Amino acid sequence: MMAEHTESTAPVTDGAAPEAAEGQRRGRGGRGGGDNRGGNSGGGRGRNNDRRPAQEEDDGTIEKLVHINRVSKTVKGGKRFGFAALVVVGDGQGRVGFGHGKAREVPEAINKATAAAKKSMIRVALKDGRTLHHDGKGHFGAGKVTLRSAPAGTGIIAGGPMRAVFESLGVADVVTKSVGTSNPYNMIRATFAALSEQTSPKSVAQRRGKKIADLLGRGGSKTAEADAEAIAE
Repeated sequence: MMAEHTESTAPVTDGAAPEAAEGQRRGRGGRGGGDNRGGNSGGGRGRNNDRRPAQEEDDGTIEKLVHINRVSKTVKGGKRFGFAALVVVGDGQGRVGFGHGKAREVPEAINKATAAAKKSMIRVALKDGRTLHHDGKGHFGAGKVTLRSAPAGTGIIAGGPMRAVFESLGVADVVTKSVGTSNPYNMIRATFAALSEQTSPKSVAQRRGKKIADLLGRGGSKTAEADAEAIAE
């Protein structure tokens, strides 16, 4: 019986081997063709993903992921888990914005937050392109922040969420202080509240109908005139 079983199975195995080999070849070819097609589509997606950072580099935008948190939603069948991301976006030349997004996956949440941040960008007047024109205070919820302009070489003295804002904004010298909550959402909103109140001597002079030199110095001294020319440029 063992011999008969061996003899009966051997021809089937030998006969099936070419067909299996051809099936494997066809399967590989099919998969290969599918992979090629999928590779083209995947390659297209890869090219699109490669183009997005290139466009962002051309635009000069800076993206900072400030905070990411896992969130859950209670439904009838149990809980659905997702992720919430907080992103700060800036051009490094006086424009900055923040946004948050939620999704089932981390990359999708970051993309949503980035899109929201780009839509809510504001322009902040900078002194010499490196620091703030004057001190400011911001308040949102339990978060309170104080911003102070600083001389050249000071650097960015700020916490994590606030540091991301100033790095994206293009500020090189600033001193900040946060009092109250350490919630990144409230800290970011309080920082933007303080930045939205920043004004430049040029805008104040236009609003008052005066010259910039009259605001910077008494009697229009040479130093005030030089500073006014630098601000006007």
